[in-house]
Amino acid sequence: MRRRGSGILLHITSLPSPYGVGDMGPGAYQFADFLAEAKQSFWQILPLNPTDPAFGNSPYHSISAFASSPLLISPELMVRDGLLAKSDVVTVPNHPEGLVDYPAAIAFKEKLFFKAFKRFKNERQLHEYERFCSENSSWLDNYALFVALKTLFQGRVWVEWPHGVRERQLEALEGLRNQLHERVEMQKFLQYLFFQQWNSLKGYCNQRGIQIFGDMPIYVEFDGVDVWTNPVLFMLDNDKRPLAVAGVPPDYFSETGQLWGNPIYRWDVLKDTGYAWWIQRLQHNIKLFDLVRIDHFRGLIGYWEIPSGEVNAIHGRWVDAPGENLFNELLKKLPSLPIIAEDLGVITPDVREVMHRFELPGMKVLLFAFGEDLPTNPYIPHNLVKNCVLYTGTHDNNTARGWFEREATLEVKKRLFHYLGREVPAEKIHWELIRLAMMSVANMVIIPMQDILGLGEEARMNRPATPRGNWQWQLLQEQLTPSLAQGLREMTEIYGRA
Repeated sequence: MRRRGSGILLHITSLPSPYGVGDMGPGAYQFADFLAEAKQSFWQILPLNPTDPAFGNSPYHSISAFASSPLLISPELMVRDGLLAKSDVVTVPNHPEGLVDYPAAIAFKEKLFFKAFKRFKNERQLHEYERFCSENSSWLDNYALFVALKTLFQGRVWVEWPHGVRERQLEALEGLRNQLHERVEMQKFLQYLFFQQWNSLKGYCNQRGIQIFGDMPIYVEFDGVDVWTNPVLFMLDNDKRPLAVAGVPPDYFSETGQLWGNPIYRWDVLKDTGYAWWIQRLQHNIKLFDLVRIDHFRGLIGYWEIPSGEVNAIHGRWVDAPGENLFNELLKKLPSLPIIAEDLGVITPDVREVMHRFELPGMKVLLFAFGEDLPTNPYIPHNLVKNCVLYTGTHDNNTARGWFEREATLEVKKRLFHYLGREVPAEKIHWELIRLAMMSVANMVIIPMQDILGLGEEARMNRPATPRGNWQWQLLQEQLTPSLAQGLREMTEIYGRA
């Protein structure tokens, strides 16, 4: 963050792959090569945590704050490592070109995982696996058991499990650990396999001068292992159900706000522990990534608390949170904080003060820059500061072209053209916005891959407050052309970001 650089936002699921969903296989390495050829310094991804079809496969709704998604494991790398035969991956799931097919990918990969686990147990040396399990036991043991229990109890919410299991009584859990031993071990194996493939990919990127820019949701899912394991850390009633839930008030994305439904932290209890759970979580993510974006950062300073049972987020209230104290404690454990604060939306002075004190870069979005307040708009290039991350748009926005064609009013377009000094057709607007970002003073510029390609609204990744039909866009291998890399490289070099 102390030097000029640029990168691309592309989640792992959006990588080219024949298996229904992008993964850490050949497509990931080819994309890393594209980044290197284009002189990009950063690859930003979305959270790696396990996803669930019940939550629309959103990477921001996961059963674990520490585990990673087995769906991102590469079948081809399992073949390379002797865990599968080539014949196991000859037949691939049919899926629409350019779209992730989660049901097909899940069904296909679950069969492969079972085969790979059997072969691993019978043929592989277990020393590295046992070391991984030992080093990660603080979260891995509970996660693996939780997944096995979810299957045993047919997907029911953990508060509806038998009393002894819900309350984590030692005798009940030990009996089930023995009963579910194979299922538990398989989940541990999949986490081991994920981290093996991830560490290899991250190492390859780092060797090519590319830093991995990860993402960490601020909240966890109620029906997840973190709340089941640590209920005292969350605002729950006597039946261990949420007293209040998280969200945001009405904003740019929704007139009724966003009702996320995640349980609220009990910051008083966390403080008494020295924020142990939060610090462990941040350390875990900093180990995974070179840089970490904390989603909804303002929630660490003040959060929108919504009473349970509300149908939308309108009737909430702002409550203070001890973010400054948390970061003071974190600095005692880490020499530096490679953290980016997602500070979009209404940000109060106390949030800015914490960001300034800890020198945490915030985010700026060009699509928000051309309103009626253009001369003083905080997102317009002439008002930026060096210590920020500038985007054309994020995964929550329309693509640049989709925004121009479907959302920008005539007045917004006029202001954009005046700022550029000329009119630009829709098919070229993405490069003009990329150029504005690249020439800005912002130390880091991140461009969604859809904007590099100039794609329209059909390639949008997410529509906030819309629970279905998101996270499905997938890059095609033939879209990564040498001429595209050359054009991006030239712009990167001319604006001093190489």
